[in-house]
Order: sequence, then C-alpha cells, then structure tokens
Amino acid sequence: MNNRSLFKVVAISACFMGAGIASMAQDTTRRKTIDITSTFKPVLRDAAKINFNAAPPLVDTSRPLLKYNIPVQNLYFTYQPAELKPVALSMDSLTGWQYSNFIKVGIGNVHQPYVKAGFSFGDNKNSFFNVFANYYNSKGDKEFQKNSLASVGAAGTYKTSQNLEWNGSIGFSSDDYYLYGFRPETLVFSKKDLRQRFQTIEAKVHFRNLEPTEFGLNYHPSLRVSVFGDNHDIKGREANTVLNLPLEKTFGDEFAFKLGVTADLTNYRIDSGSRKFTDNNNLYQVAAALQYKTANLYIHGGVIPSWQNNRFNLLPNIMADITTNDKQLTLQLGWIGHYLKGSYQRFASINPWIAQPDSLMNTRVQELYFGFKGSVAGHFSYSAKLGLQKFTDMALFVNDTTDGKTFKTIYDPQINAVNLHTEIGYNIGEKFNATAAVNYNWFTKVTRENKAWGLIPIELNLGLRWQIMKDLWFNTDLWAWDGPRYRFKNGDDGKNDPAFDLNAGAEFRITKNFNLWLQMNNLFNNKYERWNQYQVFGFNILGGITYSFNTK
Repeated sequence: MNNRSLFKVVAISACFMGAGIASMAQDTTRRKTIDITSTFKPVLRDAAKINFNAAPPLVDTSRPLLKYNIPVQNLYFTYQPAELKPVALSMDSLTGWQYSNFIKVGIGNVHQPYVKAGFSFGDNKNSFFNVFANYYNSKGDKEFQKNSLASVGAAGTYKTSQNLEWNGSIGFSSDDYYLYGFRPETLVFSKKDLRQRFQTIEAKVHFRNLEPTEFGLNYHPSLRVSVFGDNHDIKGREANTVLNLPLEKTFGDEFAFKLGVTADLTNYRIDSGSRKFTDNNNLYQVAAALQYKTANLYIHGGVIPSWQNNRFNLLPNIMADITTNDKQLTLQLGWIGHYLKGSYQRFASINPWIAQPDSLMNTRVQELYFGFKGSVAGHFSYSAKLGLQKFTDMALFVNDTTDGKTFKTIYDPQINAVNLHTEIGYNIGEKFNATAAVNYNWFTKVTRENKAWGLIPIELNLGLRWQIMKDLWFNTDLWAWDGPRYRFKNGDDGKNDPAFDLNAGAEFRITKNFNLWLQMNNLFNNKYERWNQYQVFGFNILGGITYSFNTK
C-alpha cells in the first residue's frame, strides 16, 4: 500500500469516529420520534348497497264491506188528533210550481177560466214578501150548479239583527155558491134567490225568537183577526179574534216547561129591521205542561183549564212516545183534549150551503189513544192509531124541511166514536212520493139524534207524485168513502151512495219560462153526493200554461 492509499483510509476512519462522538454528545431529554414518509394511502372498501324496489300491490277483486250509520230521513211529529168533522170535498188541483214568480192560466169544460198568480220580493235572507191571487169560475151540467172564487193576499217575513222573526199577512176572499140542491127540481127560483156569497177579510201577525234567550226561553205570540159576512137580505156578520201567547222554558237538553194562554173571541150578529140577534162565543184556555225528551223517550204531561161562555172544563194533555234505538219503531200513548171552534166562518168552510146558524157552540173533544209509527229501509214509513173519542156539543148539518136546499146547524150533546187511522208511505227524495191512508169511524153513541148526520164513517185516500223525467211530473189521487147519513123531512134517516173519485194530472216544461199542465178529475164520471141533494161535478178536464218570470 502506498502512502496515498493509507492516507485515505485514515481520513475516512477519523470522520466516522467524529460523527459517533458528536452523536453521543446530543441532548438526552428530547422525546424520541419516528418520522415515516411514504406515498401509500389506505382507503376503505365501498360497502355493498341493498336496492329497495317497490313492487306494485296485488289486485284485490273482493268488494269491501262499508257500514254507515245514517239516520232515517223521516220527520216524526208529536201526534195531534185529526178532527172528526163533516169536511167538504177538497177542490182538485195540481201541486204548486216551484218558481216564486209566475202566472198560471187554464180553461176546461167546467172551470172557465182558471187563473192563479204569485210574486215574491225581498233579499231572501232577512226579508221576504209575497203577493198572490187566485180566481176561477166553474159551471156544471145542472141548472145553477156553479160557483166561483176570487182571492188576493200578501204575506211578509222580516228577520231582525236581534234574532227575531216577524211574520204578517192580510187577505180578502169572496166565495160564490148557488143553492141548486132543492127538491123537487121543478121548483122555480131566480138567480138572486139562490146566490150565496161569503166574503172574508183576515189579517195575521206573529213573531218568534230564532234562538233561545240567555234564560233558555222560546216564545211565539200570534194574533189573528177576521171579519166574515154573507149576502143575505138579513145579513149575518161575524168578527173573530184569536190571541195566542205560548212560552217555553228549557232545562238542559232533556226537560222543558211549556205555558200557553189562548183567547178565542167570536162576535156573531144578525141585524135587519125587526130581527136582531147577537151571540158572543168566547173561549179562554191556559195550557201548562212539563216535557221530558231523550233519544228513546218523549213524555208530555199537562192540563188545559178552559172557560167557554163562563163554563169551566179541565182538559187532559198527556202524551208519550217510546222509540227504539234504530228509530224504526215508535209506540204512542195519549189522553188529550181540545176544542173545535163554533163559528159561522168555520161552518161555512165545511158546508158552503148552510143557512145562518141560530146559535154558536164549541165542540169539546177528548180522546184516549194507542198507536205506533216507524220506518223501514229509509224510504218506507207507516203509522196506525186506535182512539176512543168523545165529542160534546158536536155540530151536525141537516137539510131544511122546506125544499132541502140549505142546511141547518144542530148540536148533539154527546157523540162517542171509535177511530182507527192507518197510513203508509213510500218516498224517494223529491222524485217519487206515494201515500195511502184509511180512516174508520164507528159511532157507538149518538145522544139526541138518530145518526151522526153528515159524518163520513169510512174514508180512503191514495196519492202519488212522480217526477218521471227532469222536466216531466205526474200526479194522481183517489178519494173514496162510504156515504154519510142524512135526515129526511119526517126525521127518518137515509144514506148516500159510496163515492169513488179518481184524478190524474201532468205537467212538463217546454222552455225555461213556460210549462204546460193538464188535470183530469172524476175520471169515472161518478156523480156522487157529499152533501145530500148536492151532486158533484162529473168528469172534468182542465189544462193550460204557466209562465215563470225566473230565468234559471
């Protein structure tokens, strides 16, 4: 080895030794760390995802069973007894058209002509005002078999901001009849001798609270005043005033106390030269009752103290309804009493061929009844009632003993009767309505007279209203009854033939404002007698047109 190589080895060794000594001389208090430098970066593997795909539901072909508890759409009113009285035959007519402003005219083989009109005003929210008029003139096959009616009137309703509703009406009517039922028919009378005209002016006013007061009170006072008269040479005049003050106090949802005061005043006068007659027939009543009402039970218990011409009578006023949970059957019990007012105006509305009454008496009615009513399937309704009735001072009408063309008013002290009334109905909204009713009266006791003159023993009524199409309506009625008894001149009794009267009518719209209508009465031309010696019109047809001012 040469000197140059040896020098290189010694120099390198000296360097390594110096570096080792220097490292041992470093600070020993410093934390020891390790620095790692690398280009590798760890990454987590992507997690596997579960895909949720919504599958369509399977087709369900089964029909779901849906149960609804819908109350039966029928109105249930507290039973009020039908009056047993010699009612006059109702004039056949079509159901009124739904429009409020209209003129209806017609002509037929009996009615010549027929006119009816009605007009309505107001905002239809707080004020309503109506004006109406009616006129017809009819003539039958028999001589002097004719009558006419003319009436006009107005009625209004106004609702105040204090939840009060005021109602009022005023009207005038003139009814003309001819006494064509004289026997023998060979008697000769002038038109003036046979003409009988009744004229009436009547006004009504009443108001009520729409919501109970803060003390739970409901009130509905009313006043009716009418003046009635005839055209006889010895004129008969009558003034009637009826004031009714009902009040009801409720206690929660179940109890209520009712109090009502009624004054029914009648002043009847006949004044012509030497003949003067005045009769005051006044009736005062105070009705007090306690009412209890739940979903299944209704009880109305009270009495009606009454004074008629200074005679006191206490009338019962007890009723009870027991209803099932489904409202399909209701049992009814009751013991009730009321009065049929004796007035010239009321008697003339029953029998238009009556003579001037010699006296006026009220008929007191008491009834003990049992019945039931209900509905099936929401469309079919039924009711039946059996009652024991007692009539005190019952008004009856008998032919006069001269020629029989007028009827005298007589009073029987007491008539007892058994009354059976049944009724069924089927209704589908406003498109179809059918009803049938039977009323049977069995007179078990007539005190003074031989029979209950003029009272119908059995009566059947059928009615049908059907909207066949949108603009076509059809109606039909059947009136049938067994003939009532009448009295001969010598006091013996006779019996009228049974009656059977079938009517039918139709109405259809031709434009928005015009309707055509047709009415046929007594289709079988049955010339029966409701009142003895007074034969009704035979077959008659009446048709015409109705114009409405409404544009909708």
